[in-house]
Amino acid sequence: MGSVKVMACCRQLFLPHARALALTTKMASSVNIICCIGRNLSSSSRLRSSMPAWVIDEYGNNGVLRFTEDATAPSVNSASEVLIQVQAASLNPLDISMRSGYGSNLLKLRRDPVSLGQNGGEFPIILGRDVSGVVVDCGSGVTHFKPGDEVWAAIPPWKQGSLAEMVNLTEYEVSHKPRSLSHKEAASIPYVAATALSALVNAGGLCRNNCTNKRVLITGASGGVGTFSIQLLKAWGAHVTVTCSHNAEGLVRGLGADEVVDYTAGDMATELGLLEKFDVILDNVGGETEQWALGLLKPWSGAKYVTLVTPFLLNIDSMGLLEGAVYSGLNLHQKAITNMCNGVFYRWGFYAPDGPALDEVSQLVDAGKILPVVEATFLFSQVPLAFQKVEGGHARGKTVVTVAQEEEGTGVTEEEGETSDTSEQVREEVRQAAPKS
Repeated sequence: MGSVKVMACCRQLFLPHARALALTTKMASSVNIICCIGRNLSSSSRLRSSMPAWVIDEYGNNGVLRFTEDATAPSVNSASEVLIQVQAASLNPLDISMRSGYGSNLLKLRRDPVSLGQNGGEFPIILGRDVSGVVVDCGSGVTHFKPGDEVWAAIPPWKQGSLAEMVNLTEYEVSHKPRSLSHKEAASIPYVAATALSALVNAGGLCRNNCTNKRVLITGASGGVGTFSIQLLKAWGAHVTVTCSHNAEGLVRGLGADEVVDYTAGDMATELGLLEKFDVILDNVGGETEQWALGLLKPWSGAKYVTLVTPFLLNIDSMGLLEGAVYSGLNLHQKAITNMCNGVFYRWGFYAPDGPALDEVSQLVDAGKILPVVEATFLFSQVPLAFQKVEGGHARGKTVVTVAQEEEGTGVTEEEGETSDTSEQVREEVRQAAPKS
């Protein structure tokens, strides 16, 4: 933050001289200025033109996904914004839920505060919370990025997503992509990194300086958040125990898990109860898990149970904004007080996009401490198939969508047999195969 303030001060000191120079130049060469204005208007028109994207015009199942070549392309409208050409995106369970209307009441209000009580005003919506791409334009106040920079980001759920040619974010939501990864690999990380960091750091109180020998349990560890959390915690020096099915054991052990409990092999709660108690539990499963997991924490030692499966948005969807928020707050308060009396802390974890936090993740990736875990890759024309894959559950990492073809020699070479779409190929394939409405 200090560097941002210094650079802002430098811009303020330079501004009067810049204006004087611009005035002199204008008086000396008005013809050139007029030509430049014409070129700038032309560039602005191109940035504001339509773009190919996958959108939904209503909530529902996979049938609501629609490809269009005429989605409104974003442009830079404020000093802090960064316009990104999407190279790759990835899908998360959140995308499946949002397609079906999960969180729509609160997200619609966040997108447009004056839309309270209106129906359908949020459409069309572009899904996709992960992006890896290239900066094509920046606002006047952007100091950390410039056109041509390769970046990655986790997109807030109220903003238009990455299943499109372009996406617009603030510079505080964006980070430079790890140099060691291709866009396809990089797109698998931002959402799960933002979610895991929010849960483990903000709710769980862990960080690289206090994690050594801390005992952490991760339930449902073979998905995107779980596989990232294993690697992050091991990089920070924690002892990590995970639960998963037998066929995911090799994956999680390969990522560094110290102990693995197969939830399909018998009474998981009993087996975990035989182990030394934990300092932090990260619950990716929800349901009945908290009924037995809370007893696995070390009492009266600051131990924390953090669940990513919360009823907050579901309550708002079913009860309305005010009643749902109040009910959720009372529910959380009651559980927190009850468990505090038993010597442990009960917390909810939420997805929180954070560009500066991704800077640290990028360093860990380039140091070889965190690897991308990509289970499946789909072309842009195959987005509905990618949704079907994620909706099927039992993930072993992330599902990635390649939106644009990467240039040869950049990042990591694609595996033999995989292909990427060019823009024209995408359009032609989708014209022939995609549902239209």
